[in-house]
Amino acid sequence: MIFRTAVTLLLSAVATQLVAAPLDESKIQFIGPLGTQSTIKPHNTPHQKSIINNLLPQLQKPNQKPNQKLEVFGNTRSWQSLEQVNALTVNGMQALRFNFSTTRFVEGTLALSGIEKAHVFLNGEPLTGKSEFSIHAVTGDHQVIIITEQVDDWKKVVIDYTPKAEHDEIVLTQKTTTALSAKQLYDAPTISAISLSPNGKFYAATERHYQANRKNTAISNTSLRNIEGDVLYRLSGVSASQVSWSPDSNAIVFTQDKRVSILNIKDFSIKTVAEHFTGASGYQFFDEDTLIFSWSNTPDDKHTLVKHYSGLEDRWSYARSISQPFLLDVKSGLVSTISESKLSTRIADFDNERNTVLVTRNPVDYAAPPHMLTQLVEIDLSNHTEKVLGEYRTFNRAKYTDKGIYVIAGPDFSQGLGRNLPKDMLANNYDGQLYLLNNDGEKPQALSKKFDPAIGGLQVLSNGDAVLNVTDKDTKQLYLYDESKRRFKKLNTGFDVVERYSVSDSKKGQVLVTGSQASSPQALSLVTVKRNKTKVLWDSKPVAYDNSEIAALEEFNFTNESGTQISGRVYLPHNLDTSKKHPALIYYYGGTSPVSRGFTGRYPFNLWAAQGYVVYVVQPTGATGFGQEFSAKHVNAWGEHTADDIIQGTNEFLKAYPFVDKNRLGNLGASYGGFMTMLLATKTDLFSASIAHAGISNITSYWGQGWWGYLYSGEASKNSFPWNNPSLYSQHSPVFHADKVTTPLLLVHGDADTNVPPGESHNMYTALKLLGQDVELIEYKGADHQIIVRDRRFHWWDTMLAYFDMHLKDQPQWWDHIYSK
Repeated sequence: MIFRTAVTLLLSAVATQLVAAPLDESKIQFIGPLGTQSTIKPHNTPHQKSIINNLLPQLQKPNQKPNQKLEVFGNTRSWQSLEQVNALTVNGMQALRFNFSTTRFVEGTLALSGIEKAHVFLNGEPLTGKSEFSIHAVTGDHQVIIITEQVDDWKKVVIDYTPKAEHDEIVLTQKTTTALSAKQLYDAPTISAISLSPNGKFYAATERHYQANRKNTAISNTSLRNIEGDVLYRLSGVSASQVSWSPDSNAIVFTQDKRVSILNIKDFSIKTVAEHFTGASGYQFFDEDTLIFSWSNTPDDKHTLVKHYSGLEDRWSYARSISQPFLLDVKSGLVSTISESKLSTRIADFDNERNTVLVTRNPVDYAAPPHMLTQLVEIDLSNHTEKVLGEYRTFNRAKYTDKGIYVIAGPDFSQGLGRNLPKDMLANNYDGQLYLLNNDGEKPQALSKKFDPAIGGLQVLSNGDAVLNVTDKDTKQLYLYDESKRRFKKLNTGFDVVERYSVSDSKKGQVLVTGSQASSPQALSLVTVKRNKTKVLWDSKPVAYDNSEIAALEEFNFTNESGTQISGRVYLPHNLDTSKKHPALIYYYGGTSPVSRGFTGRYPFNLWAAQGYVVYVVQPTGATGFGQEFSAKHVNAWGEHTADDIIQGTNEFLKAYPFVDKNRLGNLGASYGGFMTMLLATKTDLFSASIAHAGISNITSYWGQGWWGYLYSGEASKNSFPWNNPSLYSQHSPVFHADKVTTPLLLVHGDADTNVPPGESHNMYTALKLLGQDVELIEYKGADHQIIVRDRRFHWWDTMLAYFDMHLKDQPQWWDHIYSK
């Protein structure tokens, strides 16, 4: 019997009669039967949804090879072209799938005739309906899967697609490459935590990914491996970030199901050493038989009607939780306190040979910027005495070394010891520097005054050298500080952005690193310090991005009017037709750090390029990583230099890329970048549409109401307050110039944002509404400063792109679909 399915594509519009175009059966794939000879279908069981969802991931796998096969209960089933099917299947399920491409947001209806029980999925998401299913698809490549449970006569099966409007056409394809998608970027496997053993022979790693049928729940697996990658043990419900190694690398301590356990690496026996230590965390081996950890306690609030603030820190929800360090004897289970201070005492480092613990405390002290004080304290466990080694206004981290104590702090540390600035400039203390104190905390030495990268953290090797993670221009890198030679050497990680790292103090000196490049997704590598060689242990590209169309990347720098080079980069859509004009998006931050070169993130530049936008990322004046003088220009500026750089950079970008349409430019930024978006709207009409996420509209209200507003302002507005420098707080605040705004503006905010309170967007929204300007305000319910959860992240990404499609592509349909009135 010849099996031929009638499949047609019906194109219709309300006012326009369109020519019908048949779906090419050669571009539709069929597989079946799926299952045994049993006539019992999933819909005859109470587990129908679970059965279908469990099968779906296997059907979604791209068909990169002809006649791709699927093993089902010992039987081999092959995907084949629908036009080649010549046998009628009877028992078991069948499946159809096809891919289509769109050049814009499209809407339409998929209608099924002759299929009584069908489950339809678009890009892994179930579509609601029985015989008709609404299709909504953004620019890019898409996959439709139809799982059939009951078909009485395949010759009567008809699949129709009816577009909502003439422009809602879909084109079936058999492309060997696919456009980058939002789900791909968010759901792809990543290494979310790592921990390398001291001897460098083992490591723990947590792999995390998402699936459509699991919604917002991540699927995580933590494995213990040898350095060759062989799995030795699996830890269920444990993150590698919770794993700490014994000094001899023979055991690990971890927390699981409220139990603190030690795993013996030799025989994989497990010993539980503590249970139900509520509020305890950060377990590490102090020595072979002792653990050191932090234990916090939150006192009951006796006032149920009011909250009596004790200080500025009391706005923080965790401010009244007091944390102290403790020791746990593994053999007896006895716990011993290390400190009884009334202030939270945080472990900075410890030395079991000296029997000392290095801790920090923050007594309340607002006397000078940034309006906090850090005490560095050493506790001698042999006699339980404490010695305050120093009190500092700028302080980040401290670690023991054989010659004293390494400290990371800003240039103003120890009366400006680390400054490398003209005398008339105020330092930006977010620009981390490296110092060395002697064991008494005295005679500090500045080690990095002429080292431009900003230092963020360090791990110390037994020979006194230190592995540093730094912001190096717009990259995140690892450097080795050679203590004997007093010099810095960049480690070859192979990444633009190092995300996390773990150090082994073996003879080779090894560093386990995860990271990505601007155009390459995350990988896991092992760096040998002495040889400065890198070996890739795992790469997500062949796992999740094989045959993906990724934007071309070009570096784009210019010299600003002050004679300073401003860095940037441009993402060009795949196969861009430079003979045509294209819309562009300009992104910036403008705060104290540059925009990362990570492959993806909260603001996915590669995704924007996949949606047809040329993307220009600019690194304006004020960021760390370019030297102290560059970062110091952030202080008391509040957009003064930054706006000029963004405007000049955009104009230089337009000259260099003539295929960019100057009349279709969008700009966006978040947090300080959101402030910059609002400020730019008061200074220029260069842009056609703007988005400010969690932006600051009134510097005074942010300073007084944001949880950390006064601390950040202690650097960004150093020595300036509303009473002694009112012009800074008013004239640099966008809301005070709202009457100059003419560009359409979208304000996005989480209604639970504690960093930049949502009132900052409401200020600007109120002003522009009263002024009759084009302004939209979107609040994400329950969201803080970032939009993290999977479904919200997709909605948020869609919102931004739909807004720009509406204004820069004259395509309002996506926005109307999301926010239909």
